[in-house]
Amino acid sequence: MLMIRTPAAIRLLFLPALLLIISSCSPYQKLLKSDDVELKFEKAIEYYEAESYGRAIGLLNDIIPVFRGSARAELLNYYYAMAHYKQRDYILASHYFRTFASSFPRSEHVEEFLFLSAYCKYLESPRHSLDQTSTREAISELQAFINRYPDSERVEEANTLIDELRLKLETKRFEAGVLYFNLSAYTAAVTTFDSFIRDFPDTRYREEALFYIIRAHYEFADQSIPARQIERFDRVVESYRRLERFFPESQFMAQARRMKDTATSRIEVLQASLQEETTENQ
Repeated sequence: MLMIRTPAAIRLLFLPALLLIISSCSPYQKLLKSDDVELKFEKAIEYYEAESYGRAIGLLNDIIPVFRGSARAELLNYYYAMAHYKQRDYILASHYFRTFASSFPRSEHVEEFLFLSAYCKYLESPRHSLDQTSTREAISELQAFINRYPDSERVEEANTLIDELRLKLETKRFEAGVLYFNLSAYTAAVTTFDSFIRDFPDTRYREEALFYIIRAHYEFADQSIPARQIERFDRVVESYRRLERFFPESQFMAQARRMKDTATSRIEVLQASLQEETTENQ
């Protein structure tokens, strides 16, 4: 079918090309193509102060190599890193903050930038259910900052951020144990909760994790063949004693005690049955 373009349609067709031509002739585009590094230097700072960070980055990217090794190198790299940070490009900002600290170790901005590098990793840390690589990197960098600047006024904030990040790791690990339990993978659940408690001894989930261990041992024992039930119900009793030792007033104590009492009764019945079989076979 033959399409007839109206004048309005033709204008719309050529509009993007027209805009491209106009933009290529804009003062900023002319500046980018210019060889006047002094003017680019001046305008880059102006764009940064006007919060036009993308344009500042474009100009700085051109002139930083030109001024490498000069007295202006530190200042230009400072603005370059900060422009990425202000533009919320935290992955690149973190990289440029650390590069700056390495390139200008005597700069007054090193402490600030090492903190900001870690802080960018903190900002990139996703919710606890997702991959936590950036979370671990943020914790590592924040701890390295604290070790390097123990008297810094930023240490308190760094510790607060670490606590928040560690809670994400704790929550992810705890929920992994709960998932195994809900899938009836009781051995995997116990292993996960045990390693979780070992790795995070002060976790807020410790009490609940200990209770889940009791439940997992109980369900596993209950579903086992009689020949394996005594040893597995024994683990229920042992796990109950651990919860009782650390959390004698636990909110889960009543439920845990019922499982322990049932496990004890089952053990007694199984042992009696085993004794009868032994007597009959003699």
